Amino acid sequence: MAVKFDIADLERRMRGSIDQFRKELSGLRTGRASSHLLDPVMVSVYGAKMPITQCATVSTPDAKTISVQVWDKSQVAAVEKGIREANLGLNPVIDGTLIRLPIPALNTDRRNELAKLAHKYAEHTRVNVRNVRREGMEGLKKSEKDGMSEDESRKNGTKVQELTDKLIKEIDQLMAAKEAEIKQV
Repeated sequence: MAVKFDIADLERRMRGSIDQFRKELSGLRTGRASSHLLDPVMVSVYGAKMPITQCATVSTPDAKTISVQVWDKSQVAAVEKGIREANLGLNPVIDGTLIRLPIPALNTDRRNELAKLAHKYAEHTRVNVRNVRREGMEGLKKSEKDGMSEDESRKNGTKVQELTDKLIKEIDQLMAAKEAEIKQV
């Protein structure tokens, strides 16, 4: 009885953690305007809570401003309230159906806080990747008991470790790039 080990599933699960890490990093404010900064903003419109992107167009006309073009004029106040309630440290300026969000410059303490938060996100992602590796290795041990050859088990274990090392290195590179972006004055 041949036992099949699926390394592609392990990679998919590990990459899912890295994708989540990328989203978390994109939400960190670096003093430069990014439309992803408003991703966590939920707006109460039409009797329901929905993401800001479902009731407005978010864009960045320049490096220091985010602009939110609300589609329904009657919902401008609700969108502004949603932005304020998100506690992003932004002050909305309303101009008809357009809401401008000037991005304030970051001070040194805030930059250090953001760098620590990014490191926390990176460590959490590393732990998730290592947990998937551990589950994969346990699966290999079980497969070996169920009939997989010792050589094949060892070979697959090496592949899992190489995949883990490659993805941990990718996490470290993403972290270094974000830290450089945060620390940039």
